[in-house]
Amino acid sequence: MGISVEKIIVIAVIAMFLVGPERLPDYAQRLGRFVRQARRMLDDAKDRVRDEMGPDFDEAEWRKLDPRQYDPRRIIRDALLEPPSPREEREAAHDAEPEPVPVLREEARPRQRAVFDDEAT
Repeated sequence: MGISVEKIIVIAVIAMFLVGPERLPDYAQRLGRFVRQARRMLDDAKDRVRDEMGPDFDEAEWRKLDPRQYDPRRIIRDALLEPPSPREEREAAHDAEPEPVPVLREEARPRQRAVFDDEAT
C-alpha cells in the first residue's frame, strides 16, 4: 500500500511532462516546504494534545487513531470469521420472519404530478 520507488519515478516523469523541466525545481522546493510545514503542524498538535492530556497520554493512543489500521478487507474478514454473539443470533431469528408489506395496485396509487420549475431552465 506504500509508495514504492517505481511509483515515485512514474510520478516524477509525469510531473516533468506537465510542469516542464525549467519549472520543476521550483515546484519540488514548494512541495518540500509544504511537507515540512505539515510535519511541523502535526508535531505541534501532538505536543498540545500531550500537554492537555497529561502524563497518562501515550503513543499507543495515537496508534489506535491511525486510519491505516482500518483495512476494510481485514475488517470484513474478521467479521465473517468471528462467531455470532447470542444477541445477534436472537436478532437474526427475529428478522427471519418478515412482516407482510401491503402492496398498492397500480390503479390504486394516487397519481402525482412531476415537480417542474419553469424558471430553472
